[in-house]
Amino acid sequence: MADTTSLPTVRLVTDGACSGNPGPGGWACILSMGSHVKELSGGEPQTTNNRMELTALLEGLQALKRPCAVHVVSDSRYVIDAFEKDWLSSWQRKNWKNVKNPDLWQALTQAARGHTLTFEWVQGHAGHPENERADQLAVQARDAAAKMPREPREGPVGGLF
Repeated sequence: MADTTSLPTVRLVTDGACSGNPGPGGWACILSMGSHVKELSGGEPQTTNNRMELTALLEGLQALKRPCAVHVVSDSRYVIDAFEKDWLSSWQRKNWKNVKNPDLWQALTQAARGHTLTFEWVQGHAGHPENERADQLAVQARDAAAKMPREPREGPVGGLF
């Protein structure tokens, strides 16, 4: 385990939102260190809630410019358990077979390198101010994504059949 005393400490609050599953989705994260706060969000016109939860964490980690002690606050047991119960090591050993969202998990594994992560689960929609703010940003991003054109589905040219 890395010596966290020499690393800057960052609080990373994440959330995802989706209308339908799949459907339009949004993600958001709030990074804070002392009095410095940065809010990030985005969305996709066709996605799942789990992909948005993972994307929120990924985007937050990728926003960090150097190794940090990152305290992640999330309402997603899926995300937290993958790290705390070491599902990631097992999935890697099995070459990501039978894992949903392997692209995001692999990117998260890469983005987490060099950081020391700790996790805190909070109940969603239960009045936790930072989680409520992240949810608000994710919902705004989801609503904007719902207005985006969807990627065309593959099928016959001309759409007659």
